[in-house]
Amino acid sequence: MEWIDEAIVLSARPHGENAAVVTLMTPQHGRWAGLMAGGQGRSAQPILQPGNRVKAKWRARMPEQLGHYTLDLLMSHAAGWLDNAEILAIVSSACAVPEASLPERQPMPGVFAGLAILLGLQDEDLWGPAYVKWEMGLLQALGYGLDLSQCAANGTADDLIYVSPRTGRAVSAEAGAPYKEKLLPLPGFLIGTAEWTAADVRQGLDITAHFLRTHVFAHPHSRLLVKQDGDLPQARQRLAEFYGKVAEDAEEVA
Repeated sequence: MEWIDEAIVLSARPHGENAAVVTLMTPQHGRWAGLMAGGQGRSAQPILQPGNRVKAKWRARMPEQLGHYTLDLLMSHAAGWLDNAEILAIVSSACAVPEASLPERQPMPGVFAGLAILLGLQDEDLWGPAYVKWEMGLLQALGYGLDLSQCAANGTADDLIYVSPRTGRAVSAEAGAPYKEKLLPLPGFLIGTAEWTAADVRQGLDITAHFLRTHVFAHPHSRLLVKQDGDLPQARQRLAEFYGKVAEDAEEVA
């Protein structure tokens, strides 16, 4: 049995003396792990960097086996951002979250397409908001979509500034005032505002983190990345901490 597909490298972990277990995200075959001979070698390392776009051939005698990969590098997305801590943190999180959250071997072409668009962005200013929106798309694909189109209480589309942590629906300033301590702040870029700050991105990450913890990672698919129910992958935690630090520094300067 074999298949050939384009893919994004999510991770590569040592196996034995020189092989690696490589986990890919593919449009036609979903999240899929396989063994790559020589995956720990010097020539393989540039191919196996998380976020890289590759052409993958997977082969096994039986479909339930781990199987073996042959990979050819198509594009190294992170290579152009090696001096940009923000984008490197986003790439790490964007690879860890689907590896830990997506069911294995189930095609999710929309999630793959969104990840490919995110990793291919050329404008560094767009990465933060685009990542939050990609996580929202991931939640939608897994059945936990948010509805930010109108207020859950009164149906208005105006002055939406909160998200209900229970329903994932937007709440207006007026309707949410009595409950504001229990609601999640809604950053404007998620409902069409053209400007944002690091604090806004952190708020967006807090929203998606809540639903990832409550629903998706309550029963994670990968215990390597999420050791306790309700945790986030460490790369995702570091991303939120990064934006929190940038926001704090901006407040001190102001």
